[in-house]
Amino acid sequence: MQPEIRPATVEDAEAGAWCHLLCWREAYAGLVPTDLLVERTSDIERRIHRWRTNLADGRQRWIALNPDPAAPVEERVAGFIGTGPGRDEDSPVPFELEAIYTRQTFWKTGLGTRLFDVAVGKQPAFLWVFEDNERALAFYRRHGFAPDGVRKHDPYFGLWEIRLVRS
Repeated sequence: MQPEIRPATVEDAEAGAWCHLLCWREAYAGLVPTDLLVERTSDIERRIHRWRTNLADGRQRWIALNPDPAAPVEERVAGFIGTGPGRDEDSPVPFELEAIYTRQTFWKTGLGTRLFDVAVGKQPAFLWVFEDNERALAFYRRHGFAPDGVRKHDPYFGLWEIRLVRS
């Protein structure tokens, strides 16, 4: 059974926040030093507050629901995607893919592509990705994204990011 994808609501904030932090732990293991990763993914209350605030303010988030109806709140969301108007002063296109993650158990199942197709489709977009995140880079290449030569340092995880664009 495949996860159902639907727009997130404020009521999904706790489950979405758990997914967000757990996805960071899974996706960034080996990229971010372990002690820093644990520190940055430990404050669930802060992440719930951010999800709740963003959703209440109308930020667009789509979630993929775990098909297991008995899943605890920590496992209720299998993945998510967030999009919106470009936040960069020099946005190369107007639409930004702000975040896309799936839980590790759903990697290589097509869930990431399903989320991408629902929220982004074929439109031009840009995003930021850690330059050493080969798995994510491969995903974005498959969807037509390429680096535009812009790079910045992410102070939260201490890694370098590159901007990818699909025109």
